Amino acid sequence: MTTPLLWPAYETPADLTAVEAVPLSERGLPGTTYETLLRAADRWPDRPALHTLPDAERYLDPLTVTFAHLLGRVRSNANLFRALGVTRRSAVGLLSPNTAELPAALLGAQTAGIAAPVNPGLAAEHVEQLLRRSGVRVLVAAGPQLDAEVWRTARQVATSLGLDALLALAPTRAEGPAPDLEPLAGTEVGYLRELADGHPDDRLDGIEPPSADDLAAYFHTGGTTGTPKLAAHTHRNEVTDAWMIAATTMPDADSVMLAALPLFHVNALVVTLLAPLLRGQQVVWAGPLGYREPALYGVFWKLVEHYRIAAMSAVPTVYAVLAQIPVDADLSTLRFAAVGASPLPAAVRAAFEHHTGVPLCEGYGLTEATCASARSFPAHHRPGSVGQRLPYQRVKTVRIDPDTGRWQDLPVGQVGTLAIGGPTVFAGYVAGSTADGPRLEHAGKVVDGWLETGDLARVDEDGFVYLVGRAKDLIIRGGHNIDPAAIEDALLAHPDVTGAGAVGRPDIHAGEVPVVYVTLVAASPARPADLLAWAADRVPERAAVPKEVVVLGALPLTDVGKPYKLGLRMDAARRVVHAELAALAPDITLDDITCTPLDGGIRVLVPRPGDETRQREVAAALDRYALDWQYAT
Repeated sequence: MTTPLLWPAYETPADLTAVEAVPLSERGLPGTTYETLLRAADRWPDRPALHTLPDAERYLDPLTVTFAHLLGRVRSNANLFRALGVTRRSAVGLLSPNTAELPAALLGAQTAGIAAPVNPGLAAEHVEQLLRRSGVRVLVAAGPQLDAEVWRTARQVATSLGLDALLALAPTRAEGPAPDLEPLAGTEVGYLRELADGHPDDRLDGIEPPSADDLAAYFHTGGTTGTPKLAAHTHRNEVTDAWMIAATTMPDADSVMLAALPLFHVNALVVTLLAPLLRGQQVVWAGPLGYREPALYGVFWKLVEHYRIAAMSAVPTVYAVLAQIPVDADLSTLRFAAVGASPLPAAVRAAFEHHTGVPLCEGYGLTEATCASARSFPAHHRPGSVGQRLPYQRVKTVRIDPDTGRWQDLPVGQVGTLAIGGPTVFAGYVAGSTADGPRLEHAGKVVDGWLETGDLARVDEDGFVYLVGRAKDLIIRGGHNIDPAAIEDALLAHPDVTGAGAVGRPDIHAGEVPVVYVTLVAASPARPADLLAWAADRVPERAAVPKEVVVLGALPLTDVGKPYKLGLRMDAARRVVHAELAALAPDITLDDITCTPLDGGIRVLVPRPGDETRQREVAAALDRYALDWQYAT
């Protein structure tokens, strides 16, 4: 029997049916990330795999490794981790910005055990909580040359958790001798490269390679409250999703991809590391700050021309900035610009495409579904859609009974909570770690194999997904559902507005009314009143016209860079409470009123006035709102 091709013809939405006519099990996918690397090193041993830039200024001086060299580094790292006590069911923590050593460290961790990458920008207490929950005993972290602050955090966490080993990463093309590392009592401290060099790079030494259903990684989500959740992925999850992405993009093995997202983000692993490994494509990795390095934008188009970049992946804010950068180079190779993580404003799409001539390819995904679940087609754009479901993934909308939690499937085209099924649904959240491995739970997110995304959407007959908004982010004005995106798009069309976030503000009569928070270009003369008038002329429905525009220096973000709507909702609640108390308790300032997250909602804490009469008056005033509030203790 002829084995079906690994790479089917998949260039238009109409090809999906033919692709799925072949069972996924017959596609011949590698089973694990290690097998993926083995396959790449066997087929393209001397081809460059990764070009890592030290920083934007030295973009012409990358550190380049071949597929064969990358395999050797992964093996020596895996052998080191196993010698330090890492097992198939234990995790290696990774706490670092991107550097040339990090991809091999992450893949080595997945080969010996489980990789647990953590955002190095998190507060030390959150880092410690995540690593503790992961059961990490070995931590790989940015060394003092790469990021002195992260190294201090790593030493603090290693001491607090009593880790077995703390391994330092050096900067890409580090200059001068590496500084000595101060010892830690009870913890082995050293440079990863130096210690790994003492282990074989031509084989796995006493390590049984992972299987497809073994856990590969824990990725923390963009959760909106407290410490982020840890989503556990299997090797099958990661390889399958990477194949789905690679199958629908750039069949040319000579295509070069740009990677500038941090490797603690699942998109960086699946889209810009594993998918190119499957295709044998080269990847250019930006410096440690990635898209957050201001100097990168000064050389961005020249970098694209020099490396002949064909594809890139970024968030909408990156494309909003690039749309303002004069094009001073040949962009003819750039054919595929993927965008995701947050909704793409129509104004940003129009500005980037007009400026560069490069179409944006919107996608949709979430960490609990590994990474990507839908993508659009540049030549077959459907306005309002984030794309068609990826092959072998299933999508539907459901109505969830608020009392019983039971699901009711909805007809095609009807708005409901989006649910995803198929081989990319995650293994569960890491609730804790035991001597036998992690303790996983789904926290009610998975029902009969279907993942509840928390997003409101409709799905058409061709499997294209149209997001309506986050279920918890809908503004409900007098029983009327308002999509925040409609308000945000109207404000983002203003030439001075660089960011917008619309939320519901508590209201006595309507339950909620829309308000919007914006950021502006430097020295903008625009006033809130001007922006309100602008919105009133452009928001598509009267009920959605915002009642207030608040100008901020920066919109709040989650720990993984996604819009933090809960923070805006808390601010809106504080403002309305402060205004209500202006006459009753003028001594209570806005800063005296605080909010805390509560089961996805908000609780407002108000200082207790001194006399009982005033307390009753305040209670009577605030009780008129659909607001969870109480006096602060």
